[in-house]
Amino acid sequence: MEPPRDHHHQQEEEPSRLSQPHTTCPSCGGPTRFPPPPNISATPSYIPIRFPAVNLPNPPTNSKEAIIRTPVPQPQKVDPISPPYHFTTPSKIIRSQDDIVWFHSSPIFHNFLGFVVSLSESIKSHKLSDPCHVSSTIEVIISILQTLSDYVDEIPPAPQSSRYGNVAYRAWHERISSDAESFMLTFLPPDLHGATVELVPYFTDSFGNSSRIDYGTGHETNFAAWLYCLARLGIVKEEDYPALVARVFVKYMDLMRKLQLTYSLEPAGSHGVWGLDDYHFLPFIFGSSQLIDHKHMKPKSIHNDDILENFANEYLYLSCIVFVKKAKKGLFAEHSPLLDDISGVPTWNKVNSGMLKMYKVEVLEKVPIMQHFLFGSIIKWYASSFYLFSLF
Repeated sequence: MEPPRDHHHQQEEEPSRLSQPHTTCPSCGGPTRFPPPPNISATPSYIPIRFPAVNLPNPPTNSKEAIIRTPVPQPQKVDPISPPYHFTTPSKIIRSQDDIVWFHSSPIFHNFLGFVVSLSESIKSHKLSDPCHVSSTIEVIISILQTLSDYVDEIPPAPQSSRYGNVAYRAWHERISSDAESFMLTFLPPDLHGATVELVPYFTDSFGNSSRIDYGTGHETNFAAWLYCLARLGIVKEEDYPALVARVFVKYMDLMRKLQLTYSLEPAGSHGVWGLDDYHFLPFIFGSSQLIDHKHMKPKSIHNDDILENFANEYLYLSCIVFVKKAKKGLFAEHSPLLDDISGVPTWNKVNSGMLKMYKVEVLEKVPIMQHFLFGSIIKWYASSFYLFSLF
């Protein structure tokens, strides 16, 4: 067997290494004959392959990361439309994520989302019972929603064994659909009577789908779109915003809860335990705005049953928590982990900004929800040449 070589033999056999400069051992600090590391500042012998700026990787699929990266939406003044009007029956256009991206780049999308933010700002730090300006138009809209509630009393649920989807809801929906145009004419001035062709579809789609007997955040968004159309037409003005939330939207919420309980509407596109609520999103936005700068109630106060009992009728956020706790069994942290996590946020201001970002990502960016959104002359789709080409 050949005897092992020591360092002296190795040095004799490799004279070229003796001529190399001493370097320092990182472990003991002594000299070593190993070659020094290459100069990292030198120009590399290869050119790294990079994506061009126009072909950035797809946005993150993780919703939490997407929400964090999303800027907080800001309020905007509604852009009014002026004559000559070209009202047309609205239609569904969104069919893919590319359509969502195009819609989100349009001014009408930012104006619509800015309208939702403005509604949130209008109720900031206010209880529902606080006095606000209630115009004659607001009173008419409230009476219409009350009429829809009375229809529920007149059309009782049909006896059936299935958990969801009582077929009597279809009779209720058919009745409101047949009366919808006459409802619109009660507050539209004569020169805007033609707008019913656009307003009616948003209105009837605000209360769920009669075929599937379900309801979700997409239908709720249609109600916000209907209010936005009224704002663009000048039917409701900025001074009406507090009443739109504290009077009209609250009445709408009461009606929807009644429909959900009476006809067992199935949640449309529910996220299960990882959603805020099986049906709604906007009351969490408006409700968190109400509680901003509250002296005593913090996000963690949702775990205090006394607070919920005494203040749920004044704050939308708390009323939603009460409804969730009644509708779902078990520990709150188990059936509503997202709401439980949000209760750990230090301030209502952060909750509100997070809710607005989440609404944009989880509702307005989802094809299964937005594929049912309608576009006409009031909420207009700005078609690009690429989009028109893709239709053929």
